[in-house]
Amino acid sequence: MSSPQPPHLLDQVREAIRLKRFSLKTEKSYLYYIRDFILFNNKRHPREMGSDKIRAYLSHLAIQRHVAPST
Repeated sequence: MSSPQPPHLLDQVREAIRLKRFSLKTEKSYLYYIRDFILFNNKRHPREMGSDKIRAYLSHLAIQRHVAPST
C-alpha cells in the first residue's frame, strides 16, 4: 500500500487562507495569481523556480497586462 499523497499546492494555499479567515474574494484572487504564475512558467512548480522567474512574471503583469503594482 502506498503512502498518501501530500495535498496539492493550491489546496495548501486554500487551507492557509481559510485558517487566517481571509475573505472568499481574497482567496479567489490569490489562487488566480498563483495558478497564472504556474501557467506562465509552463506548469513548473514554484519550488523549482527562483527569483528571476518571479521578476519575469511581475514584469509581464506590469507591461503586458497593465496590472497596477498595488495588486
